[in-house]
Amino acid sequence: MSDQPVCHCLLCVEREVELDQADLRTLRSVQDRGWAIVMIPEDEDGPGWAFTVGLWHTLRSPEVVMLGLRVDVMGNCLSTLADRIAAGHHLVEGRERDDVIRNYPVVAKAVDPSWYRSLFGTALHFYQGPPLPFMEIVWPDAAGRFPWNDGCAPRLRELQPALWIPKDDHAPGPWTKLP
Repeated sequence: MSDQPVCHCLLCVEREVELDQADLRTLRSVQDRGWAIVMIPEDEDGPGWAFTVGLWHTLRSPEVVMLGLRVDVMGNCLSTLADRIAAGHHLVEGRERDDVIRNYPVVAKAVDPSWYRSLFGTALHFYQGPPLPFMEIVWPDAAGRFPWNDGCAPRLRELQPALWIPKDDHAPGPWTKLP
């Protein structure tokens, strides 16, 4: 018997589920490449974000999310990171890595499940149930300081919520206003 956690996604478990064009694109991408990248652009309500769908299904790796940069930049970063994970360079919570954004480190932090419904609807629909681990890929300011470092640019904290903190305990801002 395998010690791999069971995947409950739409590709692994047959079920009657209504799929729209976006769902079908996600399914095709996961089948063809191993993952899809969903990009939510910035709007009048707040910054944009991007996340993967399929890393758990394909590699049993946590899905990853980036927030607060241009969606095309985050999409490229997540694509690079997914390729690195597929090559065996797994995520380690709290460890800096320098293979995602040129000339800047990033840090992976486990996302508290209280954020899932607000940010990851496509992934929740794809997986149809647990497990669904997510890790936030946190990027630094121009001086290399992360949101938790003294002296980091204040705007950095606005652009990137601390998703490792439960949503109800997080400082108010555009991210906590998401339904």
